[in-house]
Amino acid sequence: MSSSTTPADLSVGAPDDGRGGRRPRRLPVNIRQSGIYIAFALIIALFSLLTDGALLQPQNISNIIVQNSYILILAIGMILIIIAGHIDLSVGSVVAVTGAVSAVLMVSYGIPWPVALPITMVVGGLIGAWQGFWVAYFGIPSFIVTLAGMLLFRALTLTVLGNQGIGPFPEAVRTLSNGFTDGYLGNVGLGPLGGADLFSLLVGLLAVAGMAASRWRTRAARAGYGQEVESMAVFAVKLVAAAALILAVVVQLARFRNLPWVLVLLAVLVLGYSVLAGRSVFGRRIYAVGGNLQAAVLSGIKVKSMVFWIFVNMGVLASLAGIIFAGRLNQAGPTAGNSFELDAIAAAFIGGAAVQGGVGKVVGAITGGLIMGVINNGMSLIGSPSERVMLVKGIVLLAAVAFDVWTKRRAGAAR
Repeated sequence: MSSSTTPADLSVGAPDDGRGGRRPRRLPVNIRQSGIYIAFALIIALFSLLTDGALLQPQNISNIIVQNSYILILAIGMILIIIAGHIDLSVGSVVAVTGAVSAVLMVSYGIPWPVALPITMVVGGLIGAWQGFWVAYFGIPSFIVTLAGMLLFRALTLTVLGNQGIGPFPEAVRTLSNGFTDGYLGNVGLGPLGGADLFSLLVGLLAVAGMAASRWRTRAARAGYGQEVESMAVFAVKLVAAAALILAVVVQLARFRNLPWVLVLLAVLVLGYSVLAGRSVFGRRIYAVGGNLQAAVLSGIKVKSMVFWIFVNMGVLASLAGIIFAGRLNQAGPTAGNSFELDAIAAAFIGGAAVQGGVGKVVGAITGGLIMGVINNGMSLIGSPSERVMLVKGIVLLAAVAFDVWTKRRAGAAR
């Protein structure tokens, strides 16, 4: 099992370590943590050139977010499971069966969507509890349990739907999945950039302010405890770069129309789960279990309960993704969710999760999912065939895991 903390000691040069040896000098940037964001920027730059700027057009940015929203939601739950040292191969089938349940409730039985959606999410939670029980309390490896779940819930999907699609969905569900707010709260001109929705711009500014305040508090807290922190110059550069990226995306979305509801939902989920993973007792226990199971047990962590609840959480998020996917297609179909589990797992590993567990971040998983989305979208814009898209995605996934292994070897050799 790997540790949940990763030293940033890929180094050049070396001061004396006090024992006659040479201690590795830390780079100003943690290569392992920052590499994924650098790679993301390079991929965007590459496809922007290949598509003559079409990739970064306002409507295309909106399409990338909306088209990959359900994968990003799955990636949030998947990263927690992988950090804990487990895997979930059934999420694609859970997306399908919960989408089918929501369709039957709203379309076949006419249940209002404010009632049907919570019922569907409860069904997702029960599915997660079923799998969590076998993994946590019966001791069956998660790979086997969720592989069985992949088959079981796909069969249930076909049973619920009768091997046919059910639709259309209510307008509110379609709007959540692919629509935008109908009205605008003012409109401002941005000179050569064109008009932009004022409300969207204000939301972007608030997001940047919140991000800056959170990072500053984190840095100050670490410094207060005497932990090593990056220099103020590096901190400022990273903060400005992140703020510029957020504002650039928000401005482009505001120019197209405004913020899609699904992006607002994603932002809330990312913020909430980032706090859960990084600042709550439960989140720290997830890292502890994935980093060193034996030590976690000896320290008194209720490992079985924790594992059970992360699978329940995965079921709830999969049901939410199922509702959004079905709403986007405007029907629940028997083939919904095919290969979604592979995309979610790839997003987590590309985003920096360690194969052995104990390492990973929610923001990293979202970045990994967006990398997959940009590759899909960019190669579609340049007319690449589907087999070439799969080839590139496979290479990117392999490269991400190889980079993770290489950085850990370098870290171990430097100790």
